[in-house]
Amino acid sequence: MTFIDKYQPPLYLKNGHINTWFTYAKRKIEGHPGFDRQRYETPDDDFFDVDYINNGSDRAAILLHGLEGSTKSQYMMGMSNLLAKEGWDVYAVNHRSCSGEMNRTLGFYHSGFTKDLAQLVDIISAEYNSFICIGYSLGGNMVLKYMGSDEHIKPPNLSLAIGVSVPTDLKGGSFKLKRFDNKIYTKRFINDLAVKIRYKADKFPGLVDATYLPKLKQLMDFDEHYTAPLHGFKDALDYYAQSSSKQFLSNIKLPTLLINALDDPFLSESCQPYEIAEKSKHFDFVPLKYGGHVGFYQKGVYSHADGVIFDYIKGIYNT
Repeated sequence: MTFIDKYQPPLYLKNGHINTWFTYAKRKIEGHPGFDRQRYETPDDDFFDVDYINNGSDRAAILLHGLEGSTKSQYMMGMSNLLAKEGWDVYAVNHRSCSGEMNRTLGFYHSGFTKDLAQLVDIISAEYNSFICIGYSLGGNMVLKYMGSDEHIKPPNLSLAIGVSVPTDLKGGSFKLKRFDNKIYTKRFINDLAVKIRYKADKFPGLVDATYLPKLKQLMDFDEHYTAPLHGFKDALDYYAQSSSKQFLSNIKLPTLLINALDDPFLSESCQPYEIAEKSKHFDFVPLKYGGHVGFYQKGVYSHADGVIFDYIKGIYNT
């Protein structure tokens, strides 16, 4: 079902770019979450690091960040604080290569990479009565794909999942990022990712060609030359086709919520799955007129999206 939410930011934040950057720069986080860190070794001889908060609870939340983010991202810290305050145990995932230490294998992570999430879910499901998954942007695509795909079995104590600012159609989102007004985001992503590619080229000579880096203008170019070949896809379009969560949404069998802003500079119209939500018994969609990309700024320590998320959680848990 599609729910209408009345988020009304001040006039200067009724612009997707401004809400995105203002939230990133000005949002105040009420103290550091006080994470401890656990490293998980993976079956392919790699690892991912998880920052966790143990409150001795019988329920837990798994959080996944966006492209080139980490558990230090404002939205990850804000939600971790909110959940911990409500007594939850929290497991905030750093995708491979995002925890401050480069991962070991040739690849690292991508929008459709759900193996590490599935591994953590299997571990968490054995330790808690119930748990939830929340993903932001790229991490949200991972969560939604995980929920709708048959690739991994969902444990019975997985209660719900939530995605925020999710490019459910990766091809559409990539074309949207080609716009001139999105150049600043694209440049930042490519600069951050280029550091990792140079590292991989040094570690795996002959397998990674860093000479393309100076020629990259768009994120789609990066996906064509690096994301796709490093992770077993034919090209960028094949990567988008296989990894986009939109194709899996109608298969979701557990309560799942998507929160997207209609003025999100990263998202095309094709990323807003109205029709799928209307036909689904389990997948709900909240399209906000304003909010930018993982923005949703409001006064106080929590974003408007945080409030929507917790209303949804409390509705499912009946608390």
